[in-house]
Amino acid sequence: MGQPHYLAAARATDGRYMLHGLDAAGAITFSQALPGRGHAAAAHPRLPQAVAFARRPGTFALVMDCRGSGQVVATLAAPPGRHFYGHGAFSRDGTLLFTSESDYEAAEGRIGIWDATEAYRRIGEIPTYGTGPHELLRLPGSDTLVVANGGIETHPETGRLKLNLGSMAPSLAYVSPQGALLDHVTLDPAWHKQSIRHLAARQDGLIAAACQWQGEIHETPPLLLTHRQGGPVTLMQATTEDHEAMNGYAGSVAFSGDGSRVAITSPRGGRVQVFDAARGAHLHTLLQDDACGVATAEGNGLYLSSGTGVLGRLDASGFDAHAQLPVHWDNHLVALPRDRS
Repeated sequence: MGQPHYLAAARATDGRYMLHGLDAAGAITFSQALPGRGHAAAAHPRLPQAVAFARRPGTFALVMDCRGSGQVVATLAAPPGRHFYGHGAFSRDGTLLFTSESDYEAAEGRIGIWDATEAYRRIGEIPTYGTGPHELLRLPGSDTLVVANGGIETHPETGRLKLNLGSMAPSLAYVSPQGALLDHVTLDPAWHKQSIRHLAARQDGLIAAACQWQGEIHETPPLLLTHRQGGPVTLMQATTEDHEAMNGYAGSVAFSGDGSRVAITSPRGGRVQVFDAARGAHLHTLLQDDACGVATAEGNGLYLSSGTGVLGRLDASGFDAHAQLPVHWDNHLVALPRDRS
């Protein structure tokens, strides 16, 4: 059936949790059962492999061969005292997998390190320099890791309960594979409840981050920021009415294929906001029920998924909803590299 263009977790109509491979037209290339609800995945930069992660605060991750049926080739389990946050990234050469984790007794973020050349054996960990690390990615052309420290403390015994809203301290951290802190970005102290949650990287190193507000609903700080290592933060926000309709929640973020635009989604608001990546100007908003997954597509495009089962392409000419499948797509779409050997 060939290698997929995208990966997405979903819940089937019978209640099972699955990971699906998708081609560019939204057709399913493989389906693999998951032991619990999935979240996102990490694509190997060279091999047709991807790692599917449990939703926070889960403890499983499955390594899949993306060819054919999506066969599971290795299983990861978070070590004692750790849980996953649903995201990970490979080193530039693909030999190491890095996973965002919590040392939940110390309430400190960790990056787990796994040897992908030895059946994904756990070989160490390094700090994230924050609490509640959610998404992490690797800067293109580099081995520098970028971590969205959401600032929220969780514990497996209390599930998704947020344990420290009064003392949250979100940040964006740039960390070397050896654990050195290279840059550390925080927001205005008045916005300490603005959880920096999801990330996208442009090929030139520009980072976009999507945020989720944990404060009062009438307080509406920006939900999208961009940043380049060593530089200032740029905040982006739509008009007041459109911004407030996001309900303080950006679920996913992605750059368009040409890097000219950046989009955030809000399943709570039923909309997708698109911004000019260079100017920070809000360009337009797409209304789409339960929209959350968004990924890079060719040209100036973005690829979208919805909890209602919709898949489609959004570009400057509009939205083409070219597939409606009998599943409930979860939060993220993961674009797979097309030049792997």
